[in-house]
Amino acid sequence: MALSGRRLLQHLLQALLILYLFQEKVADSDVIRCKEEEKEVLLEFRGGLIDSFGTFSSWGSKDKKDCCEWEGVLCLQTGHVYGLKLAEKQLKGTINASLLHKMHHFRFLDLSYNNFSGSPIPEFLDSVKSLKTLRLSYAGFKGPIPHRLGNLSRLQLLDLSGNDGLYNIGNIEWLSHLSSLRYLDLSGCDLSGADYWFQVINKLPLLSELRLAWCHLPQITSGTPLNVNATASLLNLHLAGNNVTNSIYPWLFNVSGNLNELNLSYNLLQGQIPEGLGHYMVSLTRLFLDSNELEGGIPKSIGNMSCLLALDLSYNNLIGQLSGFIQNLSGGCTQKKLESLYLSGNKITGSVPDFTRFSSLKKLGLGQNLLNGTVSKSIGQMFNLEIIDLGDNSLKGIISEEFFLNLSKLEILDLSHNSLVLELSDDWVPPFQEIHSLSLASCNMGPHFPKWIRNLKESGVFLLRLDISNAGISDTIPDWIWPMFNYLGYFNISYNHLKGNLPDFSLLYPVPHPDQALHIYMSSIDVEGPILSLPPRAACINLSGNKFSGPTSFICSASAKYLKYLDLSNNLLSGMLPDCWAKFEKLLVLNLGNNGLSGKIPPSLGSLHNILTLKLSSNNFSGEVPNFSNFTGLRILDLQANALSGKLPEWIGESLPSLLVLSLGSNRFNGNIPLQLCHLANIQLLDLSLNDISGSIPKCFNNFTALSETTSSRVAITYVYESPFERGAHKYIDSNWLTWKGTKYEYSYTLGLVKILDLSCNKMIGAIPEEIMNLVGLIALNLSRNNFSGPISPKIGQLKSLDFLDLSRNRFSGEIPSSLSLINDLGVMDLSYNNFSGKIPTGTQLQSFNATVYEGNPGLCGLPLPKECPGEEPAQAPSTMKGKIPEDEFLSLGFYVSLSLGFIVGFWGVCGTLVLSRSWRRAYFKFLGDMKDRIYVTAVINLAKLKQRFNN
Repeated sequence: MALSGRRLLQHLLQALLILYLFQEKVADSDVIRCKEEEKEVLLEFRGGLIDSFGTFSSWGSKDKKDCCEWEGVLCLQTGHVYGLKLAEKQLKGTINASLLHKMHHFRFLDLSYNNFSGSPIPEFLDSVKSLKTLRLSYAGFKGPIPHRLGNLSRLQLLDLSGNDGLYNIGNIEWLSHLSSLRYLDLSGCDLSGADYWFQVINKLPLLSELRLAWCHLPQITSGTPLNVNATASLLNLHLAGNNVTNSIYPWLFNVSGNLNELNLSYNLLQGQIPEGLGHYMVSLTRLFLDSNELEGGIPKSIGNMSCLLALDLSYNNLIGQLSGFIQNLSGGCTQKKLESLYLSGNKITGSVPDFTRFSSLKKLGLGQNLLNGTVSKSIGQMFNLEIIDLGDNSLKGIISEEFFLNLSKLEILDLSHNSLVLELSDDWVPPFQEIHSLSLASCNMGPHFPKWIRNLKESGVFLLRLDISNAGISDTIPDWIWPMFNYLGYFNISYNHLKGNLPDFSLLYPVPHPDQALHIYMSSIDVEGPILSLPPRAACINLSGNKFSGPTSFICSASAKYLKYLDLSNNLLSGMLPDCWAKFEKLLVLNLGNNGLSGKIPPSLGSLHNILTLKLSSNNFSGEVPNFSNFTGLRILDLQANALSGKLPEWIGESLPSLLVLSLGSNRFNGNIPLQLCHLANIQLLDLSLNDISGSIPKCFNNFTALSETTSSRVAITYVYESPFERGAHKYIDSNWLTWKGTKYEYSYTLGLVKILDLSCNKMIGAIPEEIMNLVGLIALNLSRNNFSGPISPKIGQLKSLDFLDLSRNRFSGEIPSSLSLINDLGVMDLSYNNFSGKIPTGTQLQSFNATVYEGNPGLCGLPLPKECPGEEPAQAPSTMKGKIPEDEFLSLGFYVSLSLGFIVGFWGVCGTLVLSRSWRRAYFKFLGDMKDRIYVTAVINLAKLKQRFNN
């Protein structure tokens, strides 16, 4: 019995040992869970990619034999690889087709936010029949969208957004085969050729989220068939930045039962916001209709949207009182749930009312309207507010500390460009715990520099944006402001009266914040002295309009990684420019005008191949212009008022196709105008005046397409580049100094409308080519002070846009063309000191000018000159009866005596009374004023009726 018990225990121990060894063996086999053949596929897939971040360092390593533990690899419990999640890894190279061969369970691929450098989307992806999720957004793909993606019948999510180089060929019918699709995002892809996109979308029965923003979609016409049932599952619809018109409303009202989010921003919606939005879309939580052409007010039905959390109607043409808008939004539960309200960029009037009824409100945007009056102090009680934008209005009054009493969650505050007075004590500690943006431009907070800003820093708050420009500050720049540059992203103290010098930024913080680019604006603040260095990581630097002096070697200290905009114009800088420009590959704007710079222009400036604006005017640069043929995107080249010499460069016309403004006046250029300049089809302002240019005007000037059009595609010459501190982007508006009608002006907001050809003060000869008369968009033509000769073409009357014409001091001959009188808008003209002859053409236009514009032409006659033309007699009244008494006999002495007495009695009888009697004088002038007003009103009404009759 004992023996059998001992044997039983022995067998039990053996069994336990065998079980332990078996489990250990199983455990060892489980170390490598993924299938060997799939592991080989992954390694082959890795071979075609360039890994900059070390993402693939774990792939194939000895420590991680199990491919399911590799970074980005997704596995099922069975060990099969079902997906790759490799977003934001900065991958480059090519995607290997081996991914398909043995991956039978593969259903998820995310390669978004990488850089495939313009490669096409791989065609083989359509063979991965099991694929359910395909994310390739912002991955640098270009080329046509493969139609064969329509073979992926199991696909539920397709995201190709952010690949601006992707485009559609023909229709998008292939999308209709993706019957399982629930999420579709093609934002940023060019679908301009997809004429029937709307019908295709209607064929996707399970689609719940559709994002086709900025796709250049063709318009939906009123006759487009609407398949309501097919889109009943739609929850989120994003069609921003397309050509969507009011024709979409009927479809929206039918499919809106379950719609949660609707984004139709940046489209072509017109007229009033339809009441149907509030009647049919009661389930909406977010509605974005900003940047359209909507008019009127907010319909009352919007208040029915009891689930509404966000409403953006900014940048339209909405009018009305703000209090009325708020009243219409106060229906139902809207006022309790609304978190975001943007009405900026409209024409809304009234004061800022009490918003406390919107207890959940976090974001309030009312900027760029016509608001006036005061700001209700009740805003200070809205403790949930994170954003307040009241900038660019006509608000007035005092903003005290009470205004901010409970705004501890405030992140963005914009009160700029109003007539507000900030009464905040120096020792005030703002309650803001999260504030990162303060825009207080044009708010009166002077004369001392606001010390409470320093208290923010001491409270542990780090501002990213600070704008206190034009704030009435007259003080010394405090030393504590400069260390803030270590974390600031936007800093603007322009247009104040400040004292002090700039510090040596390189010594302040040698290790700057690595990720944040700085925009610094210190224009016109009266600061003087040398500039020792520029702030590290600065992207935009504007130090113009000050008294900075000394050499410009400090420019080389700027960050080549960030610098895009540098304006040092209107200072006292001197010496030669440094030759370190080759490193500034990202520079877009360089303005060094109106300083005392000298010497030759450094050749390394020619390395700025991204430059859009280059201004070196009003300095003392000499020698020839270096080769700027790499400036293919250059729009403004201003080298006027220097001592530059040599021939006009031929490469200007050959290599600068985007040039809009070429200003080379007041230099020492010589030789003929090269024919290559005729390639500047986009040129709007060509100034070659005050040089030593000879030869004739090229006939090919009629190739200047922009000058041959009476309209302009732009009012201002602008460009936008990314910035997190200017509502998502920074807008740069180009400007240029021009001499107009004898006075020098700086044109900026209307520069795109200015069309000028100025060849004055040179040594040019020959006749004006008839082809010049085709430049019908010209506003100013100045050919004065040359040696031009010959007659003026009768076609000059075609230049009906001319406001300024100067042909003076040449050798023009012949008669003044009668067609010149047809230019009705001609405000300034000078034809003096030529060899014109004959009669000045009659017409109110040419006779309205002063006689000096015709002087120096001995052969001219007729009004307004005192010289009568031969054969012309003074006009006489025709005789109507025989034996009429001669005038000299009729006008006897008695007639003159009676005339004199009558004048004395009549004049002093009326005027003398007006002089002596104040009441009569007031009554008389009131009568004249009333009569003038009646005549003016009558004329305006009749003119309006006449215009309406012609329009009908």
